[in-house]
Amino acid sequence: MRDMTATLDITREVCPMTYVRTKLRLEPLEPGTLLEVRLRGAEPLKNVPRNARDEGHEVVSLDALPDGTHRLVLRKQGR
Repeated sequence: MRDMTATLDITREVCPMTYVRTKLRLEPLEPGTLLEVRLRGAEPLKNVPRNARDEGHEVVSLDALPDGTHRLVLRKQGR
């Protein structure tokens, strides 16, 4: 996997702001860009990947980290 072009930490955010922040971070990125999102909690873990897919973005990976957070990698699709 190529290096992340952008990162976002939403571990302190709560739904619905978790996806709002993710969407705002994706908007200025070029199609094909990878965005690494760090998130925490059951709702963001379920909602952020689902909402990203619903908007046509690719979920490249979703991994649990030792500190209790998750690392989500999204690829922005063209729009």
